[in-house]
Amino acid sequence: MIMEEKTVKKSAKQKKKKTKKRKFKILEIKLSSRQTKSLANYCVARKTTPNKLIKKSISRYLNGFEKEVPKEFYVSERQLNLFE
Repeated sequence: MIMEEKTVKKSAKQKKKKTKKRKFKILEIKLSSRQTKSLANYCVARKTTPNKLIKKSISRYLNGFEKEVPKEFYVSERQLNLFE
């Protein structure tokens, strides 16, 4: 028996959508050699990467501020920074 191959054209709905290309920006920070070793050791112990650790740590400040910062996060001109 010979099996015949059927070619079926995909309709417009079944075609694969193109993925949107993501834009990334590079952010550089300087760490001392001691801080770098500490970061590397912590990441090895927790089985993660330094990049993931840093992103997770600052995610609170990265999410939710795309359009506008809420008024509660602004500091007034008269407020003193005594304890910072």
